[in-house]
Amino acid sequence: MSDTTTTYASSMGRLKAMSGHFLARETLSNLLGARDIPELARMMDGTSYSPDVTRANETYQNEVALEVAIARHFVTAARFAYEAAPFAGRSAIAAYLRFWDIENVVAILAAKAYGRLVTESETYLISDRQTPAGITAGVMTQDEIRNLLAQPTVEGVVQQLTKFGYGITVMEHLENFLKSKDIFPVSRALEKEYYLALGAQSKFFQGDEWVVRQFVSEEINSKNILTLLKGKESGLTTEAFGPLFIEGGSLSVRQLTDLASLKGVEEVVSGLDPALGLGELLPEYRERQTLVPFDIALRRLQLTKSLTRMRSYPLSLAGLFHFILLARSERADLRKIIYGKVYQIPNEHLSKELVLIGS
Repeated sequence: MSDTTTTYASSMGRLKAMSGHFLARETLSNLLGARDIPELARMMDGTSYSPDVTRANETYQNEVALEVAIARHFVTAARFAYEAAPFAGRSAIAAYLRFWDIENVVAILAAKAYGRLVTESETYLISDRQTPAGITAGVMTQDEIRNLLAQPTVEGVVQQLTKFGYGITVMEHLENFLKSKDIFPVSRALEKEYYLALGAQSKFFQGDEWVVRQFVSEEINSKNILTLLKGKESGLTTEAFGPLFIEGGSLSVRQLTDLASLKGVEEVVSGLDPALGLGELLPEYRERQTLVPFDIALRRLQLTKSLTRMRSYPLSLAGLFHFILLARSERADLRKIIYGKVYQIPNEHLSKELVLIGS
């Protein structure tokens, strides 16, 4: 056994001890069947989420308490994976977990632009209320996040962000953002920087990091395809798409731009790789006129392929990504269940939007 394999064996041993952190697929299905938020909370209280639900209920109520609880649960998993990573893989884990900072930054900017209260904004930040928002791997600590929230204007937030390497990127889009209140160009610019850095950190070391690079490439691909579909639905011109695409996916920007020249959503879907399975969803799109099924299908396909590959290389960087990806996907599904109950979405519709149950 090589030195690098031995190092990752130690990491995987630690993560294996956390196997009870995740919910079984059957448990997720049972949670989906809850009648309302109180029943969902009671059911979650009997799972690994129990301590987080109890703590959250000390300060919050109903769906907000559950939102905070699942955020805390994810923080625990992500922080554990980062700390378990050997030196060779820690920078890649840190780079991946920076999505945490980006989501927080986007949430704060949107809150300031729309005049929401600080307390309303802070509740939904990805934080366990005690752990730094960027976990150990992130740039911004909890106090720094609160400092951003305390800024009276969007400009004040951007000025503070220059300390963390995000300010210059946001500054380039600030004038248009203040006029339009459209956060997407800002979010996409931050994502472009994020994926560039993540790709650089997923470099060759042990020889099997290609699994992680493939995962990053497919995640970029999914984001670009969804951007393409949303843009066509919104009537964007072909020229307007260029700045929106992220480099690094298996579909090049040139290929994506060619697809953007097609007439509409249905033509774009028909022009994509049949292996993506999006063509099968066209009848549902025609009936419901929503892109959600395409989004879910892309996420589910990517998750299934990525987890299968990562399981084949447990004693590597891929094993650590497998753990974090499961935790992130579980949080996303639980959030959908929570707000499905809030807005009384029928279970037969809600179940189609859950990635883990159908993967």
